[in-house]
Amino acid sequence: MRTLIASVNYDRWANLRLLRAAMDLGWEAFQKQVGGSFPSLHGTFVHLLWAELLWLERWQGNSVALTLDGSSYPDPESLLAAFEKVHEKQLSYLGNLPSFAADQVITYVNFQGQTWRYPLREMVQQLVIHSAYHRGQIASQLRLLDAVPPQTDYLLYVDTLRQIGSTGQSGWVRTLTVREE
Repeated sequence: MRTLIASVNYDRWANLRLLRAAMDLGWEAFQKQVGGSFPSLHGTFVHLLWAELLWLERWQGNSVALTLDGSSYPDPESLLAAFEKVHEKQLSYLGNLPSFAADQVITYVNFQGQTWRYPLREMVQQLVIHSAYHRGQIASQLRLLDAVPPQTDYLLYVDTLRQIGSTGQSGWVRTLTVREE
């Protein structure tokens, strides 16, 4: 389970690095149509949040027809708060599972009515890869807005964690005690 929690923590770190960079541009740039699967930074971040919420439901075996209305997030700060909330829910869910649960197969029905079955670890991996795909789009959108996107490489994340650990800083990445069974 530690690996899954680490993956979710990395996903959060990378998503929020880009969100904070986008927030620095101001609301007008955040909602400007610049192109991509979702034409604005706002639209792309709403989609990322939607996927975070959707996969959390699927991890729990729920088949939902989840939609998000972008107008529910009228500014970048509301998106930041929503990302933090879903991350806490992800960590709470994963942190309360026994270690063997990572290999348990979960069944859900997708939007086309098809039944799918995957181990939890593969479903978490899907979320992280999906986010990485859209983070690449966000980086391109930032460049189109004359901004330099922050790096989101996994090894930079690992090095950052090591640096924080050696300086005694806290509050940056929530850690959990994982139940071992």
